[in-house]
Amino acid sequence: MPIVLAQIGMMSMGVVDTVMVGRVSAAALAAVALGNLYFYTVSTAAAGTLMVLDPIVSQASGARDADRIALGVQRGLLLAALLALPTAILLWPVRQVLVLFRQPPELIELATTYVRVSIAGLLPFLGFVVLRQSLQALHRVRAVVAVVVVGNLLNVGLNWVLVYGHLGVDAMGVSGSAWATVASRWAMTVLLFVGGWPVLRGALVPWKREAFQVASLARMFRLGWTIGVQQVLEFGVFAAIGLLMGLLGTPEMAAHEIALNLSSLTFMVPLGVGAAAAVRVGHAVGEGDVGAARERARTALVFGVAFMLCTAVTMLAIPAVIAAAYTNQPTVASIAATLIPIAGMFQLFDGIQAVSVGVLRGLGDTRAPFVINLAGFWLCGFPVSVALAFHTPLRAMGLWWGLVAGLAAVATLLLLRVRSRLRGTLERVESATPARLSSAASGA
Repeated sequence: MPIVLAQIGMMSMGVVDTVMVGRVSAAALAAVALGNLYFYTVSTAAAGTLMVLDPIVSQASGARDADRIALGVQRGLLLAALLALPTAILLWPVRQVLVLFRQPPELIELATTYVRVSIAGLLPFLGFVVLRQSLQALHRVRAVVAVVVVGNLLNVGLNWVLVYGHLGVDAMGVSGSAWATVASRWAMTVLLFVGGWPVLRGALVPWKREAFQVASLARMFRLGWTIGVQQVLEFGVFAAIGLLMGLLGTPEMAAHEIALNLSSLTFMVPLGVGAAAAVRVGHAVGEGDVGAARERARTALVFGVAFMLCTAVTMLAIPAVIAAAYTNQPTVASIAATLIPIAGMFQLFDGIQAVSVGVLRGLGDTRAPFVINLAGFWLCGFPVSVALAFHTPLRAMGLWWGLVAGLAAVATLLLLRVRSRLRGTLERVESATPARLSSAASGA
């Protein structure tokens, strides 16, 4: 539950930005949507790669291997610093990318400003991922929850001052929202380091020379990059749909941002459950308990899916009420009210795939989700989106029905992979002599 609350808190920062900028204009709302799509599409590769800490640290913790825990955390911080520079370089040419994809001219300058300001918060963004994943893997999440709460309060206050212009500050609109996010990210990372120090001290002091071994860092990167690319493929398909939505018009783009923001908020719960499953299953692997790994995977799937069924009912029941809470623009609200029920339709599949990915990450299986996301989202869902949006009268709704098709395919394949892996042999990652666990050895 604390991990779920932390995930919801992280997503709430984006909700606050969207709601507050949505009161400025439809163009400001759509520009922030474009800016966030580009920022997260690029930075997700680095952030996802750092989630390799889930199996490394949790399995080492389950095996009570203090040296492996320390090396995992230290190499995670080094990897975050190494990934920050190339990620920043890829973020900078946002204007050229948006022009290439023929986005509305009135949005390009605003979105470019948003992304380039956001680069200043990239290093703490990646550092926060390392600290959060490490603390989660060690079953110490109280500091994470407290820092996320403080970060949300800070973000609300800074948005109020910088977006609208209060306390003697000129109204900055979109750029003000970006600076509020940057400041909040720096503050949260510093606070999490301080708050988590009692736990992190043992992993960071003394600093081990082995942490700088190039071969070990490369091995960690090889294990983690498939997580990063898998998340890029997943987030990237939503980004691509956002770019296609921009071709339909600014109201459609703004409405898409509302529906996406809402579904992303509900997604934080199964995503948090999946993160918890990665830790719990990883601990079971480290302890050599195959039965516990299965039990924890089943529990996570039931919990994640049950919650998403509740959100699906809500989205199908009151879409217009939800849309009106996001914007006072009638055209935008009307389009959003047609997209929100479709978002409700894919809630179940979203829950299954989020939890399944977490279970597989805890098992150290990072390659299968990458292949499955490629097949499900890009070979199945995306072509359906394009066909329905531009070759039928469905337009914006067609783009979202393609997402439903892609998510259904991904969820089914991931669930089958989880079932297969939990029936086979499990092994620890980042161990000189990997411990192999079999069903026969556990008496299953």
